[in-house]
Amino acid sequence: MSGGGGGSAAPGRFADYFVICGLDTETGLEPDELSALCQYIQASKIRGGAGRFISSAAEGENFEQTPLRRTFKSKVLARYPENVEWNPFDQDAVGMLCMPKGLAFKTQADSREPQFHSFIITREDGSRTFGFSLTFYEEVTSKQICSAMQTLYHMHNAEYDIIHTPSTNDKDICGSIDDCNGSSVSKLQRFNSYDISRDTLYVSKCICLITPMSFMKACKKVLEQLHQAVTSPQPPPLPLESYIYNILYEVPLPPAGRSLKFSGVYGPIVCQRPSTSELPLFDFPVKEVFELLGVENVVQLFTCALLEFQILLYSQHYQRLMTVAETITALMFPFQWQHVYVPILPASLLHFLDAPVPYLMGLHSNGLDDRSKLELPQEANLCFVDIDNHFIELPEDLPQFPNKLEFIQEISEILMAFGIPPEGNLHCSESASKMKNLRACDIVSDKRNGNIAGSPLNSYELLKENETIARLQALVKRTGVSLEKLEVREETSSKKDLKIQCDEEEFRVYQLNIQIREIFANRFTQMFADYEVFVIQPSQDKESWFTNREQMQNFDKASFLSDQPEPYLPFLSRFLETQMFASFIDNKIMCHDEDDKDPILRVFDSRVDKIRLLNVRTPTLRTSMYQKCSTIDEAEKAIELRLSKIDHTAVHPHLLDMKIGQGKYELGFFPRLQSDVLSTGPASNKWTKRNAPAQWRRKDRQKQHTEHLRLDNDQREKYIQEARNLGSTIRQPKLSNLSPSVIAQTNWKFVEGLLKECRNKGKSALWSHLLHYQENRQRKPASGSFSTSGILLDSERRKSDASPAMSPLRISLIQDMRHIQNIGEIKTDVGKARAWVRLSMEKKLLSRHLKQLLSDHELTKKLYKRYAFLRCDDEKEQFLYHLLSFNAVDYFCFTNVFTTILIPYHILIVPSKKLGGSMFTANPWICISGELGETGVLQIPRNILEMTFECQNLGKLTTVQIGHDNSGLYAKWLVEYVMVRNEITGHTYKFPCGRWLGKGMDDGSLERILVGELLTSHTEADERQCRTPPLQQSPSMIRRLVTISPNNRPKLNTGQIQEAIGEAVNGIVKHFHKPEKERGSLTLLLCGEGGLVSALEQVFQHGFKSPRLFKNVFIWDFLEKAQNYYETLDQNDMVPEENWQTRARNFCRFITAINNTPRNIGKDGKFQMLVCLGARDHLLHHWIALLADCPITAQMYEDTALIKDHTLVNSLIRVLQTLQEFNITLEASLVKGIDI
Repeated sequence: MSGGGGGSAAPGRFADYFVICGLDTETGLEPDELSALCQYIQASKIRGGAGRFISSAAEGENFEQTPLRRTFKSKVLARYPENVEWNPFDQDAVGMLCMPKGLAFKTQADSREPQFHSFIITREDGSRTFGFSLTFYEEVTSKQICSAMQTLYHMHNAEYDIIHTPSTNDKDICGSIDDCNGSSVSKLQRFNSYDISRDTLYVSKCICLITPMSFMKACKKVLEQLHQAVTSPQPPPLPLESYIYNILYEVPLPPAGRSLKFSGVYGPIVCQRPSTSELPLFDFPVKEVFELLGVENVVQLFTCALLEFQILLYSQHYQRLMTVAETITALMFPFQWQHVYVPILPASLLHFLDAPVPYLMGLHSNGLDDRSKLELPQEANLCFVDIDNHFIELPEDLPQFPNKLEFIQEISEILMAFGIPPEGNLHCSESASKMKNLRACDIVSDKRNGNIAGSPLNSYELLKENETIARLQALVKRTGVSLEKLEVREETSSKKDLKIQCDEEEFRVYQLNIQIREIFANRFTQMFADYEVFVIQPSQDKESWFTNREQMQNFDKASFLSDQPEPYLPFLSRFLETQMFASFIDNKIMCHDEDDKDPILRVFDSRVDKIRLLNVRTPTLRTSMYQKCSTIDEAEKAIELRLSKIDHTAVHPHLLDMKIGQGKYELGFFPRLQSDVLSTGPASNKWTKRNAPAQWRRKDRQKQHTEHLRLDNDQREKYIQEARNLGSTIRQPKLSNLSPSVIAQTNWKFVEGLLKECRNKGKSALWSHLLHYQENRQRKPASGSFSTSGILLDSERRKSDASPAMSPLRISLIQDMRHIQNIGEIKTDVGKARAWVRLSMEKKLLSRHLKQLLSDHELTKKLYKRYAFLRCDDEKEQFLYHLLSFNAVDYFCFTNVFTTILIPYHILIVPSKKLGGSMFTANPWICISGELGETGVLQIPRNILEMTFECQNLGKLTTVQIGHDNSGLYAKWLVEYVMVRNEITGHTYKFPCGRWLGKGMDDGSLERILVGELLTSHTEADERQCRTPPLQQSPSMIRRLVTISPNNRPKLNTGQIQEAIGEAVNGIVKHFHKPEKERGSLTLLLCGEGGLVSALEQVFQHGFKSPRLFKNVFIWDFLEKAQNYYETLDQNDMVPEENWQTRARNFCRFITAINNTPRNIGKDGKFQMLVCLGARDHLLHHWIALLADCPITAQMYEDTALIKDHTLVNSLIRVLQTLQEFNITLEASLVKGIDI
């Protein structure tokens, strides 16, 4: 984080060193590349001469560079003081980072504007020092240097003439000059040459401050005023030594929460430091980053940084590299970048880019080479940011930051209030210039514009041209999120009351910075409000924990993720695996006392506590509801107060005890400073004495702060008590008046309340209660039906005993606890309690289990105080009654959350008793698929029809593939249905079949794909007479594809068939119009009873000519004949229409591919596959049109057939066309073995 740095013994001075870098006239010109040819460059690197920067992409090109364009070594010419023990001077690092490209030479023809940039030096222990440097140009007075440059030019011109024919253009010149005429030689002489008799030679020089903290704006002013002093016609009021001495020895670091004013050469400089309860110090302009990249790109870059991708920033400006890097890492609060961090990569370290680790680096571009010339490593994992061109290249597979749309909208509102277009300033010059002088908050309060102050401004009117917001708005409409008009914040601070001590522009930078940072910090405060509960506290002492840190789990990830809204999961599941998150949690574990807490963690925890306090009274479900930032005004106020009332003014610069004649001043040259006066500070440091009272004041404030915290704890108790009372005062409406979903929603608060009240630092009252109960039961097995063995679920008993059924699953609270205890991924008691609640809800047993748990009155008395909610009988009864309403809805809150756990599944296969199932000789197999995965092929032992196996959670079950290997004498098997039960959740699925599997039987199929439906349980039938039916009733029975023979089907008339098609298509359309979470199984709508396959089968069965006796003809036979017709059709006979040919070719390709599949799915199975593929690729309506015109249809169908009636066929085509707008994804089991 930007604010850190400084050694422990540092006496709190504002700056540690003042440094001057530049040309050492004694050693003369030392090129950075010792030779023009590649091999010499490589050799020079090995010898340690280190080719600092090869400015063109191909190394060998450098000899073409004119001497003025080459880079030469810079040296640290002077530093004051020589050394300070708390921050030893690193000459190599400072030299390299002050002038990362070495010395640069220019003539009077070139632009010579001074350039400011900052840098960071990271020490081995991870602490940081900050550097701020100003590079400017001074005339070269040394005759030797000028003549050396002249000699280099003569050599270069000679080389140039040998290599280039006179007509060749010099790339280097033409790259920088557009308006020149004449031959390349005259260009060379005129622009890129140096003539000692005619030209003035300038060389770069740099002055630099090295400081323990990053006060960028103040340091920039100090250096700019020092530079102004040597370039203005009038000498400065005092010798420069006085100002440098002052900044090194007499200006203190402002204490936390204080502001400081000190004097530069020409004016006062103000800086302020946040208090320990605010966001850490950060002094770079966030505004610049959003102007350069635009809000969309910033959020994407931020996401890449959080997920620890490699990030490479690219710009011609060192300060831009630094500003973007520092901003992105500062916005991560409370997390900190843990990997390689080099915002300005010196040329000699370019090989770092090949490191196979996460990094955040900045690469300087020379403004000529484009992105394609950069040879970058492993681009799939790299985020490349071309800052100057407003362009970002993202790594593959980047998940979305949670609530990205609303987040961008919130940031955009702030940016627009400050007149910054959200899409950035580079590519929107028109809208930018409109906004430059137009601040939205001025318009809000401007009555003449028809805006009453305080009414929301319709900023879209103002910003019709604003592309990003328009895109956002369109996207928001599509996703159905309702967003009000953009609100533009009015500034709350009234400048009339407070006189700000810094200039208006600087204050606005402070304001924008803090507003944007608060919005970013708020995202994490909201997202991780409950994080403390899931921290796994080590059982052993801190030292041994730290030694074995690598093996230790520090966070209950599975339980934390199970609580998160689904859209957050792609991002959060990866974020929890990052080094920055692990370090954050380690910090939490290491410093448990408030005193030794990491400052950043302290600030974050206090924010999280505030959110918790607000939520105790109305516990809410963790939803993806977007909570806007509410801390902006408070944070802004703190800064404003510091800037209006300066806490400390440093000693003014004064004359030093210098010898006569020292401190001479020469216009345009930075003087050689007197080291004797700058090498040591004053004997006694006056300001430390002056500051003593401030130290005391600070202690008092801290004392007050801790008292304030104690008060908060009492408040918290009060709130919890209120929350408890709340339960007894609220009377819920009658259940009979509400729909099941409303009831479930209303009473979810009860469950959440229960969980919240139980929660305390990773301990859970609910789980503790359950463990006590478990222990009691194991000690004394209870009598009667409530034994640990549990109760039989009687949902199956009502069926006649003749039909085979699974043995019912036992209802057992203890057994459900054991299931949770066996899940290794859940590490904390809170996680276990929540998982148990989820499982009980999914099994529709929550009320029953809690009733059983609370029936042990002795235990409840032992665990809870007299006034506890659970000891108030009336309220407890009402609470348990309300929980029954959950049983009205099918929840999958356990199955869908614990996706990686192992689950036992019980299978029952029911063959037909009538037709010799016992004689079956082949080896059967089964494969079960669900929304989360499939089992793969499971071999079933012969004559075994019931078995249990364990595999990773399959989610809701969708299909079963069943088949056999056709071995033995009697390889024919008639299967009635298959049942599969999840042994943990009790969900049971039925997969009807009713068809033969065997060669020469039925349609010759050796395997079938069966589509399943969830059977509804009747657990609560005895407890509630009036049961509300489930919201989505599954179809009562899956269709039998064609019962034994296609001719046995009831014949439908054309009206009924049209209706069936309409309903099937309508079902699919409705499916896609539901929110994703509420959608049922698409496979059921395609292949289930009354599904699309069944309806189309009716279409093709209608009017099919009766086959000869004993021979069944299937629809697939007709389709194969049609394919044969189109393939043998001579090109000349083909209808000339190109579309028609494409359709025919497509149809033939699909039929061939399905016939070539290695699976033995039979003719009806093939027809099902064709319909599914046709629906996926939006081809069904084309194929119907094709077949209606096919001569084979005339041969195989009666004249009355639907397929021959043009009106009916056209209406069928129109209905099928409505599926075109949907992206239908097929389950793997439906298209296995097909590659189209």
